[in-house]
Amino acid sequence: MKPFPKWFRDFRKRYPQISAASDALGEAVSAAGPLDEKTRELVKLGVALGAGLEGGVHSHVRRALAAGASREDIRHAALQAISTLGFPATMAGLSWVEDVLAQSTGRNTRRHRAH
Repeated sequence: MKPFPKWFRDFRKRYPQISAASDALGEAVSAAGPLDEKTRELVKLGVALGAGLEGGVHSHVRRALAAGASREDIRHAALQAISTLGFPATMAGLSWVEDVLAQSTGRNTRRHRAH
């Protein structure tokens, strides 16, 4: 998986107790139920997309890939947003998905950036 962005690594160094608490919460939530890692990451991708969090979408696409999700699994999970969020918001989210998928192949998979 791609290393965390520099600003996030700096935050973790500056605030180790907050980082540790956040990590512990994430681990507790993951352990609280039956969902496997791939499914959890696809759910978190949907949540990030629904909240309009570009960085969160990027992060959870990377994490979903690392957990064994295919590109089509990821795209299909993102498409689920259309009936709830609407077409424009989903297209923006899909553009963020494609940002990461393009990086993982080293090629640009989209022509226009959604804002």
